[in-house]
Amino acid sequence: MAPHTLHDLRGGSIAELRYPRSATLIVAGVPGAGKSTALDRLFGATSDAETPPSGPDGCLVLDSQQARNRWRRRLWWLPYLLRRPVVHTAHYLAIRTALREATGAVVIHDCATFRWTRALITHWAARYDRDLHLLMLDVPASVARAGQQARGRRVNSVAFTVHARRWRRLMRTVTTEHRRPTGGWCSVVIVDRATIDRLRRVAFAA
Repeated sequence: MAPHTLHDLRGGSIAELRYPRSATLIVAGVPGAGKSTALDRLFGATSDAETPPSGPDGCLVLDSQQARNRWRRRLWWLPYLLRRPVVHTAHYLAIRTALREATGAVVIHDCATFRWTRALITHWAARYDRDLHLLMLDVPASVARAGQQARGRRVNSVAFTVHARRWRRLMRTVTTEHRRPTGGWCSVVIVDRATIDRLRRVAFAA
């Protein structure tokens, strides 16, 4: 399927999603939804990488974990709370550079629960003439939080609650306010855990 509008595939099955070769694809969901697992399986983006790996069809995959890994090695003596602004700045600078310079598609791991990050990526995608697409991994908050805990990650309950509340708001906006994406999105695809587990490939064709 070549997404071109709003596609709610929760409870369904799809083998392949096909986007334009120069697309920007945001893979979104609350922490613990399964984004990292999907990026690893579909694009070979492992959690120990320090630089964006090249995936199928020459796409570039960006995850804030890459910046976190780089700066942890350089600033290992600094508590993460103090490293975090450096990590976030480095990550978004890497996104802007990729959107400006990459010859193929750019895939971005992002929760999409903060309006300013969505606005920033939307602005850059438009500036560098890239189609912007959103793949939303929608899972119950309890399942996402259990996923975080199963991976040994400490869950900040306040931060997680904020993510979950904003995610529900974004879902309402996407599914009830318009059946055709607006605000810079060329397409929105909504999947659940079972649907993305059945997804075999994300391709970027000419």
